[in-house]
Amino acid sequence: MKILVTGATGYIGKRIIPQLVHEGHDVVCAVRDKLRINKNYLEDEHITFVEADFLKLDSLNSIPKDIDIVYYLIHSMSNTSKDFESMEEKCAVNFKTYIETTQAKQVIYLSGITNEEKLSKHLRSRKNVEDTLVSKKYALTTFKAGIIVGSGSSSFEIIRDLVEKLPVMIAPKWLDTKTQPIGVRDVLSFLNAAKNNELLFNQSYDIFGPEILTYKEMLLQFAKIRKLKRYIITVPLMTPKLSSYWLYFVTSTSYKLASSLVASMGVQIIGKPSNINSILNVNPMTYKEAVKLAFKKIEQNSIVSSWKDSIISSGRLKNNIHKYINVPKFGCFRDYKELQVIDEEKTLNKIWSIGGETGWYYGTFLWKIRGYLDKFVGGIGLRRGRTSPTELQVGDALDFWRVIFADKSKRKLLLYAEMKLPGEAWLEFKIEDGLLKQTATFRPRGIAGRLYWYSVSPFHILIFNGLIRNLVKK
Repeated sequence: MKILVTGATGYIGKRIIPQLVHEGHDVVCAVRDKLRINKNYLEDEHITFVEADFLKLDSLNSIPKDIDIVYYLIHSMSNTSKDFESMEEKCAVNFKTYIETTQAKQVIYLSGITNEEKLSKHLRSRKNVEDTLVSKKYALTTFKAGIIVGSGSSSFEIIRDLVEKLPVMIAPKWLDTKTQPIGVRDVLSFLNAAKNNELLFNQSYDIFGPEILTYKEMLLQFAKIRKLKRYIITVPLMTPKLSSYWLYFVTSTSYKLASSLVASMGVQIIGKPSNINSILNVNPMTYKEAVKLAFKKIEQNSIVSSWKDSIISSGRLKNNIHKYINVPKFGCFRDYKELQVIDEEKTLNKIWSIGGETGWYYGTFLWKIRGYLDKFVGGIGLRRGRTSPTELQVGDALDFWRVIFADKSKRKLLLYAEMKLPGEAWLEFKIEDGLLKQTATFRPRGIAGRLYWYSVSPFHILIFNGLIRNLVKK
């Protein structure tokens, strides 16, 4: 089938595209700006991008007419326009007007749970969009989800920020609001299983996890999973505006997003039961399971189970897995450096020989000291070395790192740290456009993680500068 995905650069859109391609579908992605596209996607013959602004009906002519299924994933948490609801309605009207001229027979819309009489303006807008999308030309299938639990989603990352930064929280009373969270993998399962399923044509379903939790309970369970002791005191004195500022100053979110979330979090989000789980054979996981899955270490076993088995087994994607393995960005510290490469093959061979007997090209004695410190606290240190002095395979041990991606033809090596750390760390080497791009990423866990990063930053400046210089040196 040919499937159109709108909101292709959004949180859900980016995750459903590889699933659809894996199943053998041709995917058309509608985006407002092609410059925002990961250029690796542009190399895939089964993914096509078209520029379309759904606020401008004429721009939709770039969308092909021979599409079969459409995912409507256009929505925003922005507060930049006072006319927010009318803008979302206009997008829906333009979308409907154009899609009715195509051969699409089903539109699948991901919305929010809207069962309360008093709704935030964003949830009210979601409900209005659903009403607007109803058509006699195609079948509409609507899924209404609550809080989506998955690394990278705004609500999840804000919860993570709060838990890992604050041992004691003096928090707004909306933390006592009840909600029914659902794991992102379950949301994708519903969306994927719904396509071309006539039982779901012109139907609307709430999708949610098996538990009803308050935001406070979610924070405390999150802390327990992360092995952090946290105390939360809710106070009735914070107005929505003060609550928004509280989120803004404490977490990494913007004020506009914080105020949108505060408005939505003040509304109870409880789903209406239905038979959708049995129809699609989806049994949503618990909140704890979803959080644990989100924090599952990216190492050989998890790459094999979550990517290799589900994607590489498809002949269409087995050579393109590098497009889908991404290091997290939200709430992370990064040390990024790039230098012009004089001899790409020589630099590549140096990268593929790093560690073990070869050493780390600069400050190897400092790497050894770090290894001794790791052994002192019960870690693996540098004693593992490497299997081959010049070859690397996914899953190989490399000193206190694990190889999670290694492909010379793609000129990319990605390592995951297995040393004892108050957080998670990745080290990536990539040659692209004549440049060696070296990125060290650290996702801290709690205050200890942040203190660790700042304490080693002076050494990072020294080591990583020397490392990249010697890798490109002729």
